[in-house]
Amino acid sequence: MSTHFFSKLSQNYIELLKDDQYYDITIEVGEDPNVKIFRAHMDILCYRSPYLQRILASNKKNNDNVLAHIKLPKISPEIFQTILEYIYGGILSLNSHDISDSLKILTDWIEQHFGSTQQISSQSNNLLVLQEFCTNLMAKSPERIFKSFDFTLLSEASLISLIKRDDL
Repeated sequence: MSTHFFSKLSQNYIELLKDDQYYDITIEVGEDPNVKIFRAHMDILCYRSPYLQRILASNKKNNDNVLAHIKLPKISPEIFQTILEYIYGGILSLNSHDISDSLKILTDWIEQHFGSTQQISSQSNNLLVLQEFCTNLMAKSPERIFKSFDFTLLSEASLISLIKRDDL
């Protein structure tokens, strides 16, 4: 029975996302010529996304009723739409989107949370493909790894194996 309530709640939040009346922030996403402006709600974004919470912390709403506005040029509008739908509704439907968009979201997340991803994948022999992806990513783009949110979680063994590689 509770599942029914959650699906209704999820649907209500998706409807809120589509509503043009009660938003308090605009988000400009993409780069010319592929730019789109999204309307959203600061409270929902802050509570559902630590990444957006950090961005919005420095961009609080003024008392003069001016809407907050942020720019996210390094993400495509299509991918951001998927992310917003997940933030609001808690549902990620991979069937309704291009698989390349889904893989792009996943790859970006892995890069931003590389330490956790590498740590978890190294604990299981069932994740050998992910382990190999992590190792190749470390060798190919070590600067991206060191810019990830949690690179300090990388094990000493992982860093030593990266340094010992011949293909750096």
